Parts: sequence; C-alpha cells; structure tokens
Amino acid sequence: MALQSRSDGSDRRNAARGGAAAMSERSATKGASVVAQVVACLVWVGIVAVPLYFTHNNTYVSTFPKEWYSRESPDERPKPLGLFLGLLAVTVGQMWAILYHWLHRAGYFGDPQAIQLEGAPKYEFREGVITHLSQPEGFVLLGGYLCGTWMFSLMPESYYSFTGGVDWFRVGGCLLLQDCVQYAMHWLEHKISPEVYKWSHKPHHRFTNPRMFDAFNGSLADTFLMILVPLYLTANLIDCNVWTYMAFGSLYANWLTLIHSEYPHPWDTVFTQLGFGTPADHHVHHKLFLFNFAHLFTYWDRLCGTYRDPTAVKSFSIRVQ
Repeated sequence: MALQSRSDGSDRRNAARGGAAAMSERSATKGASVVAQVVACLVWVGIVAVPLYFTHNNTYVSTFPKEWYSRESPDERPKPLGLFLGLLAVTVGQMWAILYHWLHRAGYFGDPQAIQLEGAPKYEFREGVITHLSQPEGFVLLGGYLCGTWMFSLMPESYYSFTGGVDWFRVGGCLLLQDCVQYAMHWLEHKISPEVYKWSHKPHHRFTNPRMFDAFNGSLADTFLMILVPLYLTANLIDCNVWTYMAFGSLYANWLTLIHSEYPHPWDTVFTQLGFGTPADHHVHHKLFLFNFAHLFTYWDRLCGTYRDPTAVKSFSIRVQ
C-alpha cells in the first residue's frame, strides 16, 4: 500500500510537471505567433515607405535640386521627379507585398489556411510573380495613365506641389471615394448588359478561387472602367499634394493586390471590425459573383444591400470564419 501510494504521488507530480511544460510550450508558441503576426503587419509601413522617407525632416529638399521639383506657374511643363517617385512608391510597395506573400505562404506568420475549402491554387511562386508584374491591363496601362496625366498637366495643380507632408485625412478620403466610384463601376459592369460584362469584367471572373497574383489579370476595358475612371474622378474631387497622392496610390494598388490573396492576413480580424475589405470578402465576389462589389471597404455593399459575410459561404474554410 505504501509503495502504491508513493508511486501514485510520483505519477501525479510527473503529470503536473508535464502539463506545466506543455502549457509553457503553448504559451511560447502563442507568443512567437503574435510577434510574427505583428511583424507581418509592417508590410503596410513598407507600402508607404517612399513618401514617409522623403517627407521625414523634408529629406527630399537635401536629396534633390530645387529645380527638379519646383514649379513656378501652371503653364510650366511638369517636372518628372514627382512622377518618378510615385512610380517608385508603388514599385517598392509591390516588393514588400510580394516578400510578405512569400513569407506568408511559407508559414512564417503561422500555418496558412486557404480561404476556400477546395484549397489554395497550386503554382510556382516565380511564375506567379512574373505573371503578376507582366499584365498589360495592370501595371502597363496604369503606368501609362500616371505618366500621361502627370506630364500633360491633366492633374489639378495641387498635385504638383511638394510642400507639406502626407495628409492622412485626405489619403483616407481618396481611398473611400475611389472605392465608392469603383463599386459603382463594378456593379454597372455586371448589370448594364451581358455584352459589356463579357468584354470587360468576365475575363477576371475566370478566377473563382483567386490567388494574390490574379489581382490585375483581366482585360484592358476592365482596368479602364473600374480603375482609371475612378482614379481620375477622385483626383479631380479631392485636392492633394504629391506626397498624399503618392501614399494613396501605393496603398490603393497594393491593397487591391493583397485582397486577392488565397490566404487570410494576420490583420483581417481588425479589418473586419473596421469595415475594411479582406481577401475573404473579395473571395465571396469571385465565388458567387452577385455580392461584395467593393474592394477596400465593406461600407458601400452594406449600404446597398449587396454584402455577403464570408462566414455564410459554406465552401469557405471554417478557420477563416
């Protein structure tokens, strides 16, 4: 009896130590996961790195000669520096987004769970990057629009000004207005007529389970109607300086890319609470076609009765819900 009692006591102590060790390991794993997810969110800083860097302590003043960016009158031909920095901002943002996506797929921010139950599309990462960056209806057409509107003085005069830093309130206003007009154009492409849908937006809808690199894979007409028209209207309705325009443009282009991800992002829970668009929200549109026409925010779909919560879609992953 005494031996049995000592044996039982030893077993309980070993079990207790084992349980404590397991709990400690789980806590450490959870802590590491939280740190990794916080690190992942730094991609948003990278996306606006160029305007942040050059406006910090007016770094652009000591970096570039004044004649490269000053404009004495609206009749003077625009200097290309603002255009170059804007294109650079989007390029740097894309580099950060692509690096983040590679790390995310590889499991550095936790085990990636595909949004749809059928699983994430299978592809070689290198092929995805090349396909993404070489889309003529994406970066080529968008780059042409930016070059043309800038160099031919088609932007409001304030956009050529380097004075001041990034006005984040106006950045938010541009994102909201851009998404609102894009919602309207997107809805019209679906509804105005079968022919318009066929030659404009239907090519993009062949991706019913999209990957991040499908973001700009569609048609020239689709990019013109749903991206360029809203961009030009937004620019003419909200006055910005070059840095605000730069931050808005990089955030918009890269956010549009990130919502096509085949995996949820670490920040999605917070975004959902704020009414910001997530990959799961956009996957609803690609899967069902009739809901979630907005991209960056869920406000317009909720106001117009076209929002469908990803948790209501049975073919989506339980863990995403």
